[in-house]
Amino acid sequence: MTTVTATPSLTDRAAGCLVGAAVGDALGGPVEGWSPEAIAERHGGRVRGIVEPFHREDWRTARPIAPYHKGDGHVTDDTLMTHALIRVYERVRDHLDAYAVADHLVPDLIGTPRWIPELEAEALPLQRIFLAEKWIVARIHYGHVDPREAGVGNIVNCGAAMYMAPVGVVNACAPDAAYAEALDVAGAHQSSYGREAAGVFAAAVAAAFVPGATPRSVVEEALRLAKDGTRAAIEAVCEEAVRYDDFEEALAPLRAAVAPFDTVGPEYRSPSLGARRPSRLHSIEELPVALGMLLVGGGDYRHTVLGAVNYGRDCDSIATMGGALAGALYGADTVPEEWSTEVARASRLDLRGPAERLSAVAREVFERDARRRRAHETAFAALSGAAR
Repeated sequence: MTTVTATPSLTDRAAGCLVGAAVGDALGGPVEGWSPEAIAERHGGRVRGIVEPFHREDWRTARPIAPYHKGDGHVTDDTLMTHALIRVYERVRDHLDAYAVADHLVPDLIGTPRWIPELEAEALPLQRIFLAEKWIVARIHYGHVDPREAGVGNIVNCGAAMYMAPVGVVNACAPDAAYAEALDVAGAHQSSYGREAAGVFAAAVAAAFVPGATPRSVVEEALRLAKDGTRAAIEAVCEEAVRYDDFEEALAPLRAAVAPFDTVGPEYRSPSLGARRPSRLHSIEELPVALGMLLVGGGDYRHTVLGAVNYGRDCDSIATMGGALAGALYGADTVPEEWSTEVARASRLDLRGPAERLSAVAREVFERDARRRRAHETAFAALSGAAR
């Protein structure tokens, strides 16, 4: 369990959130797509830190991993997209919407070469991101679709949710605002329960910034805002999660709890015919399990993230979300330094700089919101007085 001795600052929580997300991503990457049993067999037990690629030196050609160097502290597209969204906030320095994705995120993905850890080369981010993220470019840049509707027709998955932590940071302590903003941003990428998960995850991150927040209070805020199958899945998983305080024991029960809402099916690499289609009855798997592991771990970063990693399936995204929430709750010191230092070195990324810059943006946006609110109050007061 994590013991808090002081209230972390906005900047400290932001660093915990974003560094925590990147480290979770890097730990989960090498075992993504595998079952808990296959992970344990490959590594001689549960993963307890940074590990090598599943296929060791054959990562360049081994299917279905090729040509990505997953492991050895390399972050995946979850972190690349998160950092890209932070750069959009740095440019706009205000709340974002689907048009900000079109005007800033898409050009960033297709126009600026960056170091891609899994390719061990400098390349356009477009050359690394998954097909569900390439959809944004195809629909907006080439198809000239209204950005607010561009997500319709894409496969419904965690692609938008996985990089929505910055929305929660900018809307720190305001879950409702984070939820609404993330839904707007994610409209350019996802629809249905994929878009809903993006809103709920951003809200959960915002809730984790509230002084005195706990894993339970974060889950309560997520449940308050979540709709349809997303809410039902979170409720089912978290009702099961509170029965456990050890992730080893929780792996199978949490999977069983989320299974009725998950469209992918039991074989992660062989999705069912109904997989990833719009539905009001279903949910992505990653967010409910991340919230469940947060409860199982009591907010402790190591326990939360290692539970997510050893869960398997889409565990890099589960660990990204769980790591972001645990880090936001308790600040940067909760993320093990031996992990964050090695991930930054191996991935050739500054993990703290983006958090510091996003914190500055969050302060600017808060001041701007306060001025807008005061102007609204003044106008409404005048209006109300005139009405009498």
